[in-house]
Amino acid sequence: MRINIITIFPEFFDSPLQVSLVGRAQQDGLLDVVIVDLRVFGKGLHRQLDDAPFGGGPGMVMMVEPLDHALDPLRGSHKVLLAAAGHPLTQDRLDTWAGLEELTLVCGRYEGVDQRVADHLVDEEISLGDYVLLGGEAGALAIVEGVTRLLPGVVGNPDSIAAESFRHGLLEEPQYTRPAEYRGWVAPEILLSGDHGRVAEWRREQRLARTRERRPDLLAGGPPGMESGDDG
Repeated sequence: MRINIITIFPEFFDSPLQVSLVGRAQQDGLLDVVIVDLRVFGKGLHRQLDDAPFGGGPGMVMMVEPLDHALDPLRGSHKVLLAAAGHPLTQDRLDTWAGLEELTLVCGRYEGVDQRVADHLVDEEISLGDYVLLGGEAGALAIVEGVTRLLPGVVGNPDSIAAESFRHGLLEEPQYTRPAEYRGWVAPEILLSGDHGRVAEWRREQRLARTRERRPDLLAGGPPGMESGDDG
């Protein structure tokens, strides 16, 4: 898979893209990340990328023309603009993007991006959540990680992906490992019992309880085996 990242700060990605599974996926030929320096497409001697907003107001706005030129060679790619006003990033979107051959991430900056970019040059706008960052670079990295781990051959045990948080509308259950007791803190006895049926039921109960406590919005449609509105 190829992921293009359009940014005014290429150096932002130097280290994160070289470590962990993302770095290994590139070494193994499963992933190709291409950093596009938007400054190359800036206007005039100073490579201008932003200007004052029409109608007045604080801050500067990224201009449409440089982004148009940067995106033009990537017409066959699915294009995503990282912007605070975008749709929330979800696991379902990552699943969809992981099936693409090419994905392009456009990192917004300044006060925002000329709306004509969203209207005419990209396929969708995405936000990490209900907060504002300095730019879209952190969001782009989150997407690269989220997509990369879904590519075949990247994660050592693919079963771990099938049972994680947000699968089947639930958060993942608590996890424990050695030692079974530490400073008086004891791992649940049932996990040490060897009874796979009881362990499976415990995990399901924990997923439901944790989701109900922390993310009740995920239960609005009802998880598998639990009708909407059922208190369990």
